[in-house]
Amino acid sequence: MSDFAEPARPLPAVVLDPDERSRFERSARHPSRLDAGTVDALRRVLAAYRRLDDALDPQAVIPATLLQVENITRLLKGARGPHRVELTAVASEYAQFAGWMLAQVRRDDEAVTYLTRALELADEIEDGTLAAQALNFRGYLARRQGRQQGIARWFAAAAATPGAHPAQRLGDLLQSAAGLAALGETTQALRTVGDAERLADAAAAVPPPGTAYWLTPEFNRLNMGLCTLALGRYDEAVDHLSAGLAGLPPELQGAAWTEEHRGALRRAVAAR
Repeated sequence: MSDFAEPARPLPAVVLDPDERSRFERSARHPSRLDAGTVDALRRVLAAYRRLDDALDPQAVIPATLLQVENITRLLKGARGPHRVELTAVASEYAQFAGWMLAQVRRDDEAVTYLTRALELADEIEDGTLAAQALNFRGYLARRQGRQQGIARWFAAAAATPGAHPAQRLGDLLQSAAGLAALGETTQALRTVGDAERLADAAAAVPPPGTAYWLTPEFNRLNMGLCTLALGRYDEAVDHLSAGLAGLPPELQGAAWTEEHRGALRRAVAAR
C-alpha cells in the first residue's frame, strides 16, 4: 500500500512529493502514528482527482479513485490519535466522490454502496456538510434513475441535515421542489421554493464549504433552473439555466455533468 500508483486506466499522474510519499508509507505501516501531513497529502490528491473529473470522462478517473478509497479505508481501520477524525472526514469525502462518479456512469448499486459508506463516516464524526452532500448525491442518483419520489425525499433529507451549509440547503430544497413538482405536488413544491429563497442571503454571505466548493450563487441558478422547468415555468428555466451555465468557471464549462443542465436548457427552450 505504498502507492498512489498508476491507475487501471490512462490518467494524468497525481504526484506526491518525496516527503509526502514517505509520510504516507510510514502511516500505512504504522497507522497508529498517523500525522497531519498524511491527511493533508490525501486531501491534495483528492483535490487533483476532482479537477480531473471536471476535465475528463468520469470513466477515466473512477479506477484510481476506488483504489484510493480502499487504501484509506485500510489506513483508517488502524488509525489512532488526534488526527483520526480528520482522516475520517477525508475518507468520507473520498467515498462520496466515488459514489458521485459511479452515479454519473450509472453503476448504481456501487454508487449506493459508496454513498452509504460516506454517510456513515460523516455521521461518525458528526460532520453535517459531508452528510448532507452524501444525501445530495443520493438525490442525484435518483434523478439519473428518473425516480421522482426519490428526488423529493433524498434532497429533502439533505436539506434537513443538522450542520448543513446554507448553500447546500438552498440547492437541496430547490432540487427537492423539482421532484415534488414532477409528482404533481405543486403547492408543496412552491412552499419548498419559498423556503429555499429565504436562504439566498445566508448562502451568499459566506463561502461554500470546502467539501462542496462548487455551490456558488451562480451554480445554484442551475438548481433553480431544474426546479422552474419541473414547475412548467419555461421562460424562468431558460433564464436560470443559461445564467448558471454561463457563470461556471472555465475549468467546469466542459465537465461531463453539465450535459444534464444543457439538456434541461434545450427542453425549456423547446417548451416555451
